[in-house]
Amino acid sequence: MIFYKTNEEIELIRQSSLLVAKTLAEVARHIKPGVSTLQLDTIAEQYIRDNGGIPGFKGYNGFPATLCISPNDIIVHGIPGNRVLVDGDIVSVDCGVVMNGYYGDSAYTFCVGEVKDEVRNLLQVTLESLKAGISNAIVGQRLGDISAAVQQTAESAGYSVVRDLVGHGVGKHLHESPEVPNYGKKGSGLKLQEGLVIAIEPMINMGKKGIFQERDGWTIRTIDRLPSAHFEHTIAVKAQKADVLSSFEFIEEVLMRK
Repeated sequence: MIFYKTNEEIELIRQSSLLVAKTLAEVARHIKPGVSTLQLDTIAEQYIRDNGGIPGFKGYNGFPATLCISPNDIIVHGIPGNRVLVDGDIVSVDCGVVMNGYYGDSAYTFCVGEVKDEVRNLLQVTLESLKAGISNAIVGQRLGDISAAVQQTAESAGYSVVRDLVGHGVGKHLHESPEVPNYGKKGSGLKLQEGLVIAIEPMINMGKKGIFQERDGWTIRTIDRLPSAHFEHTIAVKAQKADVLSSFEFIEEVLMRK
């Protein structure tokens, strides 16, 4: 069942999503060679709780941490630990918050130190594919229009789209219907209506689209161990233009100053 949101509910989701955005910006301040993923997770949890939220991922289906931190060939669901980031890494940081009974969800892939141009290009195209998907999240379009826009942007640049993992509805639950694939056919699928709130999250691989899961039951890697990038926004479908409830502005302000 799809739960369409009232304007009041959308504003509550926006509050949670903006706390996610500010948490990711706080994490961005500390991302550098030599920092461990567990240190970043501790910073994020403290920041969320200090600002009136609850980590949305911690304990979700048994996940042990506040953030999913996924360097290089880890696509998503990396568990924070003793791994230390090194110069040249990229790292996806995915964060969820629940506040006032509603979730926010967003992800950003960061560069650590000096990253190869070919890998930076992967990040840029993944971000462009997210923007292309969002541009199709308007009333009267179809879910497949979002999916096709993401896929076309990524594949036309020579990258591959992860098929096994998808975006999703967001609201009182972290994952709601509908699923939002990053590949699909224009004009197909659910007709988009006002009040639909979804997380669009392209996961784009430099090499093959295949994935595998580690024995920990969470960590998802690329099958060929080549890098993968991941960006995510929570958005509300509107008549003229999607309303982006999360934000990268706080992150980008931090990165400009570093």
